[in-house]
Amino acid sequence: MKNKLVLVDGNSIVYRAFFALPLLNNDKGVYTNAVYGFTTMLLRILEEENPSHMLVAFDAGKTTFRHKTYKDYKGGREKTPPELSEQFPLVRELLDAFQIKHYELEAYEADDIIGTLAKGVDAKDWEIKIYSGDKDLLQLVDEHITLAMTRKGISEIETFTPQYMKEKLEVTPEQIIDLKALMGDKSDNIPGVPGVGEKTATKLLKQYDTLENVYAHIDELPGKKLKENLITYKEDAFLSKELVTINCESPVEIKTKDITYVGHDTTEVTRLFKDLGFQSLLNRMDGDNLLDHENDWKEISYKVLDEVTQNIFTGKDALFLEILEENYHQEPIIGIGIANERGVYLFSIDTALNSSAFKEWVEDETKEKIVFDTKKSLVLMLRNGLQLKGITFDMLLASYLLNPAENHDTIPEIAHEMNKKQVKYDAEVYGKGKSKKIPELDVFHDHLARKVKLLFELKDEIAHQLQENEQYQLLFDLEMPLAHILAEMEYTGVKVDVARLEKMGTELKERLDTIEREVIELAGESFNLNSPKQLGIILFEKLGLPVIKKTKTGYSTAIDVLEKLYDKHDIIPKIVLYRQLGKLQSTYIEGLLKVVHTETEKIHTRFNQALTQTGRLSSVDPNLQNIPIRLEEGRKIRQAFVPSEKDWVIFSFDYSQIELRVLAHISNDERLTRAFKDDMDIHTQTAMDVFHVDKESVTSDMRRQAKTVNFGIVYGISDYGLSQNLGITRKEAKKFIDTYFEIYPGVKQYMKDIVQEAKHKGYVTTIMQRRRYLPDITSRNFNLRSFAERTAINTPIQGSAADIIKKAMIDLDEQLKKHQLNARLLLQVHDELILEAPEEEVKQLIELVTDCMENAVSLNVPLKVDYSYGKSWFDAK
Repeated sequence: MKNKLVLVDGNSIVYRAFFALPLLNNDKGVYTNAVYGFTTMLLRILEEENPSHMLVAFDAGKTTFRHKTYKDYKGGREKTPPELSEQFPLVRELLDAFQIKHYELEAYEADDIIGTLAKGVDAKDWEIKIYSGDKDLLQLVDEHITLAMTRKGISEIETFTPQYMKEKLEVTPEQIIDLKALMGDKSDNIPGVPGVGEKTATKLLKQYDTLENVYAHIDELPGKKLKENLITYKEDAFLSKELVTINCESPVEIKTKDITYVGHDTTEVTRLFKDLGFQSLLNRMDGDNLLDHENDWKEISYKVLDEVTQNIFTGKDALFLEILEENYHQEPIIGIGIANERGVYLFSIDTALNSSAFKEWVEDETKEKIVFDTKKSLVLMLRNGLQLKGITFDMLLASYLLNPAENHDTIPEIAHEMNKKQVKYDAEVYGKGKSKKIPELDVFHDHLARKVKLLFELKDEIAHQLQENEQYQLLFDLEMPLAHILAEMEYTGVKVDVARLEKMGTELKERLDTIEREVIELAGESFNLNSPKQLGIILFEKLGLPVIKKTKTGYSTAIDVLEKLYDKHDIIPKIVLYRQLGKLQSTYIEGLLKVVHTETEKIHTRFNQALTQTGRLSSVDPNLQNIPIRLEEGRKIRQAFVPSEKDWVIFSFDYSQIELRVLAHISNDERLTRAFKDDMDIHTQTAMDVFHVDKESVTSDMRRQAKTVNFGIVYGISDYGLSQNLGITRKEAKKFIDTYFEIYPGVKQYMKDIVQEAKHKGYVTTIMQRRRYLPDITSRNFNLRSFAERTAINTPIQGSAADIIKKAMIDLDEQLKKHQLNARLLLQVHDELILEAPEEEVKQLIELVTDCMENAVSLNVPLKVDYSYGKSWFDAK
């Protein structure tokens, strides 16, 4: 039986891994993307090759014996990024944990080490596989040496044998040296012969076999320029051949007996994976066999039912409702899974709806149910005429609270985070893009069974972690009650005046046509305004405007370019307006009309409750939190949102400056706190303090600048950022910020303290213990660290504001039910709640909602709510 020797070009694979993956770092701020990529490749190699002997070769340094021949060898290469350099020691530590020998040799390259070992063994006793991304190693390929070449980073491998090389490259391994000698190699600064590319070099070698023979027949060559270049650069060609030739007789001290692979050190590998934060790789650890995938997808027992009886329920059951696409307001349920201590049961929605046992269980408050996404489950049941009650745990929301930065879209992904075996993901089962086609039944049932089983099994472990993080109450007192309210809001929907929206669309189209005619008149010729290429020619060639930026396809006409040209020609403001109105027309007028329910004339948005890292809600399909209001035309879109009942009104209740009030509370700044307690306009107060004037002397421009600073401070604004926002110099902006901190020293101290706390803990929290992890807070990269510091400052403020309005919604829902009011919550737009209510409830509602919102939590400063109402959302604002 032959020995299997695997030789890895360490520098090549590490470099490729680094540039193939985004910058990743662990909770200590150490960069790990190159190590992670290298590790995944290493695991693949060990699994596929099962080597008896293995070595990873590294370059010893920048200077090699080749530099004596050619001092510019590899000259011009960019300096290795420090984020990569610091990962090489980690790669070597990783190899030690795997008990894989690594080696480097002064003045020689990894290629030379690999070549010496590969060519130095008896072919009849060895099978050799080389892993690299360097084509130079193709020269080593022979009948018992194979090269596995990395493609597309490290995700794809192309395997080269002599036969494959002949088919693919049309040259033999021996001719690779001559090929490189002729064509050169920019990456290594190998000169080659100018004008000779890969095709020409290949053609010459196919005809003359070697470099020497090409020159022996130089007079026969066609093409005057080719012949001239070959003669002129003959010395460079032969120098290049010498440089690219791997030294297979390097003074390598290591022998094959020294690189026997005996297996990894489980304890060390586990420790290192944990330290590096390689959670997904830890999940592949299975006893002493790191690479055993057989247990990742083992069989489980489940029953597919055509009727449901009471005896399948225990009173503590997991429920999972399967749909194909994300929008549960439109998608049908295609499968239902139940898991408990008795087993796993699957059935269809038709089976469930024909069963009184299922209906009774669903609507029984005393029967505890574990779900994945309360809101989705509630809406799906409501659409099928059932009131889902008794939800006691939500895996989606729980895992989101544990780490809001992670992906919580599927149970398998969460299972991976929780160190559970689950390899196949939704996309693999349903196909890329989740096509509407339901997969083969046995695959579908198998997948559904695994998900609901994991849902049942993981509940206690996740709940325990929540308790350790002091976030148990955050889930059960805030997020889960909120999920019920959001489900009701989504299911209720918002009424849209379709006729009014269509009229707006017609008027907007006429306005766009008018602007288009005006632009064409100013241009002096007809052209397509929606074509950046045609617009670029008009602006920069015909009208002669200064070119700000060019792209590969021509002139840039992006919005940042147009803004710099705004005052240069009358055509620019019209083009900017045309684009703004065009987006309103396509995204908001046409977009909203597409999602209006045909029967109810309502829009049913979905609130993402487990997405943002600050805890704020977002809205999708459609996004009703982001209707543009800067343009009058954008604001008017809200006219189409109307009450769903006759003689009802739309209400808007909006927290006044809630983030600044939260800042006053958590910073405990005396002056800022007093301003809010005295019910001062905080922007006017700041203007008075910064400009040293009395209240009557504060101009609108002073207040505007103070407002920009106030809100900028919340987001950790820099002097540069403030200078850009206010149109002043950086020096003036810095003075503005310095003065602000002199006035509000408590705010400055808060910012300093919270950054230090984040560096110590690795995360920051809101007033309700919502966490946001900040792995970049100790990064050596200035930009990443600075962003993390700004995030540390802002998250407790913005996140606490999000917590407060969520608490207000829960209190309000309770009060609406208690007072048996008909008023309904429709939307939440960050700091604003939108309701609809009968006109006769207006007075009572003003008192009730204001009270709930202003007393949702107790802060050092009062919370204040502004309100308005009218016949549409536009009138209410």
